[in-house]
Amino acid sequence: MRRSAEFGLVMRTGKRANRDALGVVYVAPSATGNEADPDPPRVGFIVSKAVGNAVVRKRVQRRLRHLMRERVRGLPAGSLLVVRARPLAASLGYDTLAAQLDGALASAMRPRKNAARRRKGADTPAAVRARGDRAD
Repeated sequence: MRRSAEFGLVMRTGKRANRDALGVVYVAPSATGNEADPDPPRVGFIVSKAVGNAVVRKRVQRRLRHLMRERVRGLPAGSLLVVRARPLAASLGYDTLAAQLDGALASAMRPRKNAARRRKGADTPAAVRARGDRAD
């Protein structure tokens, strides 16, 4: 991914999974997409200045790109993924970074048990009393 609009879409609507050194945001392919000629999965990287200077950031980005090159085959066609590096990513070894990426990808791609989101505090005892329902 290269466009800011694509990154914004993924960051607003995607499913997040975080680890110590990185986080991923995943958007599954849309059901209304063109099945005859599906788009390949697209991956974007965010490596902020908090990770280090330009040399360190570029090294982290190259490592993540190389790790994703092996894993992009496992993504469904038309899916979008953003990998965001954290400062710890600069100091981790290749194998540790790969393990964290695998765990975050698996978590982000796992289907949700409850598809509907609950509002924060919607069914707390105080909220139930405020609505006038009985909390038996």
